[in-house]
Parts: sequence; structure tokens; C-alpha cells
Amino acid sequence: MSKYEVRNIAVVGQTGTGKTSLIERLLFESHSSNHLGHVEDGDTITDFDDQSIHYQHSVEATPISLNWDGHHINLIDTPGQVELLGRTLSVFPAVEATALVLDASTSINQVSEQLFAFAKAQKKCQMIVINKIDAHPERLLPFLEEIEQRFGAQCLPINLPSQKPAEVVDCYFAANIEQKTLFSSVDESHELLVDQVVEVDESLMELYLEQGSELSAEQLHDAFEEALRTGHVIPVCFVSSDTGAGCELLLKTLAEIMPMPDEGNPPLLEKHGKQVAINCDQRDHTVAHVYKISVDPYLGKIAYVRVFQGEITTGSQLYVGESSKAFKVGHLYNLQGKKRHEIASCKAGDLCVLVKVDELAFDSLIHDSHDEDGITFKTLQFPESMYSLALTPKKRGDEQKLSDVLTKILAEDPSLKLEHRAATNETVLSGQGEFHLTIALEKMATVYKLKVDTHQPSVEYFETITREAQAQYRHKKQSGGAGQFGEVHLSVRPLERGTGFSFVNKVVGGSIPTSLIPAVEKGVRQALEEGAISGNPIKDIEVTVLEGKHHSVDSKEIAFVIAGKKAFLEAVRAAGPIVLEPIVDLALEIPMSTVGDVTGDLSGNRGLIVGSEQGGFTTTRLQAKSPINELQDYSRRLKALTGGEGRFSMTLSHYEPAPSAVQNEVCSQAD
Repeated sequence: MSKYEVRNIAVVGQTGTGKTSLIERLLFESHSSNHLGHVEDGDTITDFDDQSIHYQHSVEATPISLNWDGHHINLIDTPGQVELLGRTLSVFPAVEATALVLDASTSINQVSEQLFAFAKAQKKCQMIVINKIDAHPERLLPFLEEIEQRFGAQCLPINLPSQKPAEVVDCYFAANIEQKTLFSSVDESHELLVDQVVEVDESLMELYLEQGSELSAEQLHDAFEEALRTGHVIPVCFVSSDTGAGCELLLKTLAEIMPMPDEGNPPLLEKHGKQVAINCDQRDHTVAHVYKISVDPYLGKIAYVRVFQGEITTGSQLYVGESSKAFKVGHLYNLQGKKRHEIASCKAGDLCVLVKVDELAFDSLIHDSHDEDGITFKTLQFPESMYSLALTPKKRGDEQKLSDVLTKILAEDPSLKLEHRAATNETVLSGQGEFHLTIALEKMATVYKLKVDTHQPSVEYFETITREAQAQYRHKKQSGGAGQFGEVHLSVRPLERGTGFSFVNKVVGGSIPTSLIPAVEKGVRQALEEGAISGNPIKDIEVTVLEGKHHSVDSKEIAFVIAGKKAFLEAVRAAGPIVLEPIVDLALEIPMSTVGDVTGDLSGNRGLIVGSEQGGFTTTRLQAKSPINELQDYSRRLKALTGGEGRFSMTLSHYEPAPSAVQNEVCSQAD
């Protein structure tokens, strides 16, 4: 197979638009499958995993391939849930184009807008597929107008619904102006599309003006590819995955209009910050990229690979990144859902799967020559985490197993984040929402047989003081032999917020030997970590050692550690100690219709709105500040307030004194 026969397309869109059903229909219509599966029956080719079958929504990005009229088409079915958006975005480097699937009976939501914007930012050629056209035919014209309003006037139909049920009319390849359409006309749509295409090619435009609308699809091909690359044209295709209407024309569009590997915009490969050119030639050095990892309990690590240049064959010696040690390709596969087909080679432009190569990870760059050392893919920006849980294994002794299983879970989903919070000694898993973490925890329990207890992560409070104070403490211990003696006088004063800790030695005359001053500081630092009133660390404080007393025999390091610690705690308790709570900056994007509810909820929970601006076509961006303690369940609250269409991210802003009720609660928990 040459590079010219391959098409790579991610099928994307909000949940419920019928992406999986459409791919199932395309497989059936192209005779790549002799069974037409249905999502509700759990027998589709792409939704084969237990979780997708259970939830009746795709939770994994799954590649399949089909052949149509001499063309090899790779399609990647992707999740449409807002909380699984990261899993969808991660496959974009593997494709030249995206097909955004919409449902005319369902409003376009923020997920579709985000996917459209992300594809544009990643310089992907785009098309839009309007599915389920037989459900509400009366909605199709206003829906097309809405698409043009939201995504631009360059969204032009390549076919139109027919006045006959379950049929569409070709407006491009073999346009017949005599055929009756449900709205508009073949002639008008054909002319609009051709006019838009020829605008990118002056010589073709001159020819077009000379011979009118008689330009053939073959004559328009190169200009159409340029129009796709620049976003000057976004073809819109009407189909029905239920009846198959328009699916043959969609296959023709995918095969003949969507770009070949060397016709799309070049992949965003970089070396030392500069873009790297790829030839898409199977005779050149091999360059490939891992766009997805899955871990099978029996097969081990499975790496989904896009070959950009050269060829991978059984027995190939390949390097990962800048590694000096090559690995040998043992087996090479093409995946069709859960079925694996062993192949001898994978050429430039195509997709394949490697198994049992532990060195591979998501985003790994694979190559066969050290000339390609240092090449990386431009880093994808995943959505910020919106929901976190602290995890502990239910069974004692499973701590190492928890670490091992989380490593596998994170390998499969780069939009999950894991951190160990030393201050609270918690293992915290973060994702896009409650459902995102639920499916991760379910997989841990069912596939890896590890059950965990979960709770909301502890809020990291601090303590500080509000005024200056002094204290002294004498540590004296006599037990028959050598004793312990140390006395420390010190003062404390508050520092500006965010300054941290300062230790000053003002001892003169040797009342505390210089060699024992570090012991005093050690005791103070111990107390800093343990806190004075709430068990939380103390910050933004200056400690000055003024004087003390020592004994020539009994003054040991331990005595001044204890004396320094006790004197410091007494001084802090006399200096008006308070609890500081973390305040975060919130960035939200929500439907315009929910602004009142969202702002009211934030204001009612000690939040402060600091700004707003228009976001997308129907969204508003808000900036706010809020105590993080009031956001422990915010993912759920925002989901309820916005019908699941709100998004937020938060970053730590600063710490400020907590209200008395919060201070009392935090301090009581330490008792």
C-alpha cells in the first residue's frame, strides 16, 4: 500500500450524536463487516470493552480501518463525554483530519465547540457530518444555519437531504440539478462550494470564470486540499447511521476529498524548538509516534503507533527518543476493535500496534537512526483537572500494588494526574470529573483486582501569627548521670504573606555556644512543621534567638532542640496565631444561560467574581476567586448548574486568614 491510498481521520463530537453507530454503518456499507452492530446491544466493533458496553458510550479511543474504492481509510472512534475529552485529544497527532459528528435534533454544546477549536489549533483539516437526518427533517435547515453561525460561512454542504425519505442528493461529485432537495438546491450548493474552493487558486479561478461551473472534481482536487489545509472550506455531509442514507457519499468524501498523509498540514514535530519536516516516504528513515497506550493483563503494554516516515517491519531495530539502546519489533498488528491481525509491515502514513515493548509510553517518538534523536511532538495541552480523590488500598500491604496499578492506569490515560502530597501524606488522583475517575477506579477493581477507599483530599492549611511576641524555655533533665540543660530566649514577628520563614541569631557573649545555635533552629523547624494550634505548618514568620543559658557539661544538642522548639511554640501562642486558608483563581467557561446560577452559587459559598467576557458562540468566561475549602465538590455542583456543559480550572492564588468558623473547625480536628 502506498502512502497515497491512506486516509487517517478522527471521528469526534459530543456524546449522543451517533459516532460509534456511524462508524459501524460505514464498516457495514464498505463490506468491512458483515454484521451491523448496535450500541444498545453491546455488539459494535469499536465499543467492545466492558465499560463502553455498560455505559453505552465510548470510553476509549478505538481505531478501525476499512477499504473503499481502492483507498484504505483509518477511522478513530473517540469518546464524546466532556470528562473524557483528554482521551479524544490525545489521538489528534495520529490523523490529518477530523470529522465532527453532530445531531440535528440535539443542540451543539461546548464539547463540539472545543473539539472544533482544538482541531483548528492543531491545524487539522476538518469536515462536519450531520447524522440522524431522518429523525427531524424540519430541523435540518435551521441546524445548518446554526453551524454556519458557530463555525463559519466556510461550512458548506457537499450533499443535501432529498425530498424522498432516507435519501440524499450529491451536490459535488456528480451534481444533478434536476434532483429535488429538502431545502436550497443542488445548483446553488454546488456553485457555493466551487466558488469557495477556487478562491485559493488564482489560475483555477481564471479557468472557472472561463468555463463556468463545469470544473470537474478531479480539476478541483488540489485546490480543495489547499482549502482544507487552510480552513477555507469545511465540507458538511448529511447522513443517517440508522438507514444508511448518505453513507456511500460520505465514504467517497473520506476517500477522495479528505487529505492523504502528504496532503494534510505537516505533523507538529520539533527538534530543539524548531519544526522538523517529514517526507512521508517509506524509503526514508523511520519516524513514528505513539498516540495511545493500553495495558492488557495478558498481552502487557500495547502501543498504538502512527508511522510518519519510513516503514516498520517485523524485526525492525528501533530507538525510543534519545535512547542509545534499540528494541526489536517482534510482532506487528492491525487492530479492528478487539480483533488483532498480524501484519508484516506498516508503511509511512499508516497506523499499527506494537505489543510488549515496555520502553514505549504515550507520546514516545520512535525512529531507526540517531539522526532523529531529539525529535519530539509538540506537547498537547490537556484540560486542567477538575476533580480529585485521595486513594488508600482497602487491604493493608497493598501500597506497592496501588503504586504499580496507578502507573498502568496513568499510562493509558495521559489526562489523569497523580501526585503524592507530602504535607497530608495522601496519594491524590485527579481528572476531568467524577465519571472520569469512576471509570479509572472501576478498571483498577475489575481488571487489576485492586479495591481502594477514596475521600476528598485534605485542604492544605497553614498557620501564622498576627503580632510580635517573646518567650523563653528552660529544658532541664537529671537522671543520675550526665543530664540535659538548655535555655532559649527568642522572639517572633509576622512577615509579609508568602515570605516563608526567617531565622535570625542575635546571641552575643556566648550565652548559647555558636555550635548549638543550629540545634535551636532544628527545634524551631520541627515546630514549624507540626504547628501550634491546628497541626498545620507555620509560615510567614521570623524567629530571632536573643539569648539563653548553657551548662559546660549537660548542654547537649538535644537539650537545645527541645528548648528551641518549646520556646518557639510558647511565643507563637502569645503572638495571636491564626489559620490561613488557600484561595484559588477560578477560570470558568459556562453556557450564557447559566451565568446567574453559577455566580450566585459562587457568591453564596464565599467566592468573589472578578471578571467576565464572552467565550464561544453561546458561552461566557468567568474569572473568580474562592477558598479551596468551598470547592471540594465543585465539579458536581457545576455539572448540576450547567447541565454538564460547564468547565473550570483553578490555580493557587494566595493564602489568607480563614473565618472564625473555619478556624475553629480546623483546630478542633487537630485536638
